[in-house]
Amino acid sequence: MQFLDGLVPTHDLTYDDVFMVPRHSAIASRYDVDLSADDGTGVTIPLVVANMTAIAGKRMAETVARRGGLTVIPQDIPAHVVADVVRYVKSRHLVFDTPIELRPSQTVAEALSLIPKRAHRAAVVVDGGKPIGVVSEADCAEVDRFAQVQHVMRRPEVVLQEDADPRAAFEALDAAHAALAVAVDGDGDLVGVLTRTGALRATLYDPAVDATGGLRIAAAVGVNGDVAQKAQDLLDAGVDCLVVDTAHGHQDRMLEALAAVRSLDPQVPVAAGNVVSAEGTRALIEAGADIIKVGVGPGAMCTTRMMTGVGRPQFSAVLECATEAAKHGKHVWADGGVRHPRDVALALAAGASAVMIGSWFAGTHESPGDLMLDSDGRAFKVSFGMASARAVANRTSTESAFDRARKGLYEEGISSSRMYLDPARPGVEDLIDQICSGVRSSCTYAGAGTLADFHERAVVGVQSAAGFHEGRPLPAGW
Repeated sequence: MQFLDGLVPTHDLTYDDVFMVPRHSAIASRYDVDLSADDGTGVTIPLVVANMTAIAGKRMAETVARRGGLTVIPQDIPAHVVADVVRYVKSRHLVFDTPIELRPSQTVAEALSLIPKRAHRAAVVVDGGKPIGVVSEADCAEVDRFAQVQHVMRRPEVVLQEDADPRAAFEALDAAHAALAVAVDGDGDLVGVLTRTGALRATLYDPAVDATGGLRIAAAVGVNGDVAQKAQDLLDAGVDCLVVDTAHGHQDRMLEALAAVRSLDPQVPVAAGNVVSAEGTRALIEAGADIIKVGVGPGAMCTTRMMTGVGRPQFSAVLECATEAAKHGKHVWADGGVRHPRDVALALAAGASAVMIGSWFAGTHESPGDLMLDSDGRAFKVSFGMASARAVANRTSTESAFDRARKGLYEEGISSSRMYLDPARPGVEDLIDQICSGVRSSCTYAGAGTLADFHERAVVGVQSAAGFHEGRPLPAGW
């Protein structure tokens, strides 16, 4: 990356402070751009879901990996639960989505409580492993809540075999004017479901898979307690990337934790953070990290900068840390501060191999929280920061009441925030589409066919607040 006219700014920059200049391009189409990261994680799109309890669950992990990204399970989750989640995610189909399954005798009330957990807003009625019907919210409208779903279900309009071609599946759905197809195996047992949009996505994205063909997933471990044992448990569970995580990564406990992890000789990439300087990056690399998480205070749920004054504008932090990491043949993840697809593109231009996203994905069907409605009927989910009093309470549940109360006095995160679902993009896949579309186009403007080319060819300039405002659309007119 280079600055426009070679003018290196003398102050640190946020994503809003910069813009990219188009260059001559031989890239004919955005679909010619390869978004795979070269950091050893095996992702085919440069997106990592942050290890936040309100965001990174098994449903998120499955969906994001199917589109090529990676989800990091939080450090607060017990090892046996992580093992179950890893086993679940790796057993998911690479094309068909995992549906909500209902027995014929279950009630409409039960169906309505479960259907919102899927972006396609439907459930499959299964009898003896075989799909016999589909139930949507519309089917349940104005129906007695104690009625059984077998009395309101519709027969599946499109039934596919598990090896069906995605394009053929799309054409079958389109011809039948059906919203959802049901896929079965050779014995007629349910395999999954597919929407028309899902069929299209299966032709646009390559899933992130391990050597055995299972979907990839990562997990985090903290720097306190028996780090080696916790890390070994995660490795035994089969995680594809180990993330050693703490808010302040440039400290002795982190270096000791990395040494403990490296003593296990993990055969997967080890990420660690967070830091915002070349010095911190170098220290973590020398301690054994393959990937450095960059970012202190830019997240939507984080109050660190307002509470402590500590942090650094994210674009400059990513640029400096990525430059240092490259000297050692290592990589960085830009963690936090992205609010638009342009921010993801700018982080990649600055040298990040991938971008971690948290709160942006909180308001989706795939995040773990329950879907709720406000007084105006708008759908939302509750999110919270991992340094908030709420998260600290969860993390210290095994400690004494006194110690928990003492730690609860100090927080650097929001404990409860409503993250509203965008009616136009209610699912995480909708947001991935939006982000990848923007990043692919950014690469074509730079004349880059890969993310490495993008970082090399990107020309970045500094703008005023008025310059940033000028680039914002006016959907409601003047």
